[in-house]
Amino acid sequence: MRTFENIIRDRGSKYAVSGALCTSESDAKTLIKALMRKKKFAKATHNSWAVLTASGPVKNDDGEAGAGMVILRMLEREGLNNHLIVVTRWFGGKHLGGDRFRHIQEAVRIYLAEIGP
Repeated sequence: MRTFENIIRDRGSKYAVSGALCTSESDAKTLIKALMRKKKFAKATHNSWAVLTASGPVKNDDGEAGAGMVILRMLEREGLNNHLIVVTRWFGGKHLGGDRFRHIQEAVRIYLAEIGP
């Protein structure tokens, strides 16, 4: 799994984005467990993720309501199948309101730019 840390900071919150090839929901859960073995990610406030598999879309907000759908829509627009993307947020103490969705989108854009076409 490729991870890009400290890509966005806002009002104390920090973001990272990770991803890997993934062909099923069980693969996604295995990859998430592997990411969570890193203490830093296990202590994160949210690890929201999504993946488009042959059997359909799978997403998880991990408490960040709507985050999984934002990631899923971006995967659909890019036509990126069988690739898990996880956006991690460490809450900084101040609510971000709608800005949190812009940060999730930017994190996914950063990841997509890094992995290339």
